[in-house]
Order: sequence, then structure tokens, then C-alpha cells
Amino acid sequence: MRKIGGKILLGVLLGIFIFIGYIIWDNNRITVTEKDIAINNMPKELDGFRILQVSDLQEKEFGNNQKRLIDAINEIDYDAIVFTGDILDSTESTNYKSFYSIIDGITDKQNAWYVPGNDDPYSYQFTPGIEKSEFVKGMEERGVELLESVETVKLEEANIHFVNFELSIISSPEYVGSSEGIVTPPYHSNENYLTYQKQLWQEMKILNDIKEADVVIALNHYPVADNRIDFIQNNEKTIWRDYDLIMAGHYHGGQFRLPFVGAVFVPEPWNTSSFFPSNDRVKGLWEYKQTKQYVSAGLGSSDALSFLKFRLFNPPEINLVTLKR
Repeated sequence: MRKIGGKILLGVLLGIFIFIGYIIWDNNRITVTEKDIAINNMPKELDGFRILQVSDLQEKEFGNNQKRLIDAINEIDYDAIVFTGDILDSTESTNYKSFYSIIDGITDKQNAWYVPGNDDPYSYQFTPGIEKSEFVKGMEERGVELLESVETVKLEEANIHFVNFELSIISSPEYVGSSEGIVTPPYHSNENYLTYQKQLWQEMKILNDIKEADVVIALNHYPVADNRIDFIQNNEKTIWRDYDLIMAGHYHGGQFRLPFVGAVFVPEPWNTSSFFPSNDRVKGLWEYKQTKQYVSAGLGSSDALSFLKFRLFNPPEINLVTLKR
């Protein structure tokens, strides 16, 4: 009887070690998730335009000085690269090297933009006038731009506009700073900040006169939940634009995923419950009210509970989106 009990215990311990080993391996590999997305009325010049998305790094290291991640990025042929937030792990973090090493190693930064997440250092500082933060300055010196309003890529006669989603939904400059349902920086009511944001809002007017064939890609850290879309469309302070695609992160694909079940939890304040969300609203492509949205599961892990800072059955990913006619 003791021999049987000993074998059972040995089997259990062996199973635990194998499981831990799998989690370590699974959390440190990099997958490239590819998706073709059809865009209505897209001009032929933009057919096959490729966007590489990197999201939710959370300061995770993939090799010495991020070598494995850099190599994975440089092996991909893309037309634009976007970083959709939570690149660092805290608004107070100064571990900029975890991100700067990646930017320094990337060979193609012709069209490279970043939008901040809730765990990133703040984008602005005040002295007392407004200027970009040290984190953003260092990022831009290395070739990745903070997407503050609208940036346009022109291919022959075709245009693809990359827009800052949160600013683009403001219907009038008087409502700048009144975003609801998202985490805002502590200076969101600072007069210098509001004045600057109102100036940036003026650049959004380009979206009022775009050609029908132009493509509009909105970048945001937060996915836009269905009921938030309804709210934006029915609120006088906001406007819903004709986005061809929204790209976001934040959810980590659920971080913990169970076989045959999917995500256990996503941090989404616009849902009545964030536990066991609908699997078609956690990662990948979905569509609501004729607006497509693509959400990356990202690379890192949240440390809301430090002992749960890992991913389960949910390998890190970077995402390659190809626009198709």
C-alpha cells in the first residue's frame, strides 16, 4: 500500500513539475498571429497594407536586451508598426530600457506610433508649461512617435489615416477632457493640458473631409465594448466616426485561459461582469454596428496580484494585420 501511495505522490509531483515547466516555456515564447481584414471600398494601392501590432509588454524581457523579440519583429515585412499601450508596468516605472532596447533594435520605423496604456508613464509633464514626458521624449528620439491626433500614410493617391481614438470621439473642443469610462491621467483637468488637447483636436477636422476611399485606423489601448459604442453614439459630447478598423490591447486575451472555456476574466468596466466574458469579445477580430475591431492578446502579464503574474494557456503574441480589398 505504501508503494502505491508513493507512486501516486511521485506522479503528482512529476505532473506539477511538468506543468510548471510548460507555463515557463509558454510564457517565454513569441507567437506571430496573422489576420487578413477586409476593408470596404479600399483603393487598390492599399491592398495588402500590413500593420504589425505590439501590445502590453508590461516590461517583460524576451532574451538579453529583448533580442528574441527584436529578431521576431525584424523577420516580418510590414508597412507600419503600432504599440498599443501598457509597454511598461507602472505609471511610476523608470525601466525605460525594456522598451527602448526594442526600438533601438527595430530596423523599420518609417511608420511607427504609440498610444499609452493605463500602466505606462504619463505622456506629459509640466514645468509649468506643458511638454512631453521624459519617457515619450526618449521614445521619439529613437523613432517611435506618440500618436496625439492624426497621422497619414500616403501611397500614390490613397491615404490611410492613423488616429488617436480617445481624442477622435470628442464632438467639440469644449468637451476635451471629459472622457468617461476610462482611466485618465491626474493632469486631465490641467488648463495647459486642456489647451494643448484642444489644439490637437483641431487636427481631427481632416477626418471631416476625407475621401470615401480613404482608410481610417483608430489606435487605442482599451478595446471599445459594445455598450461603450452605444454610449458614444448617443452622447452629445462624443461623436462616432467612420472607422474602418480599431486596434487595441489591454485584455491580455484574458491572461488566464482554460481549455474549452476561454478567458476567465478581463478588466472591462463597461461590462456588468468581467468574469467569463464572451470569447468573441476578448481577442482577435470582431464587428459591432459595422465597425471592425482587432484586439491583441499582447506579450506580458499583469501584476495586480504579484503571485499570479503569468499567463495560462495563453502564449505571448505580436499581431500582423493585413488589409484586404
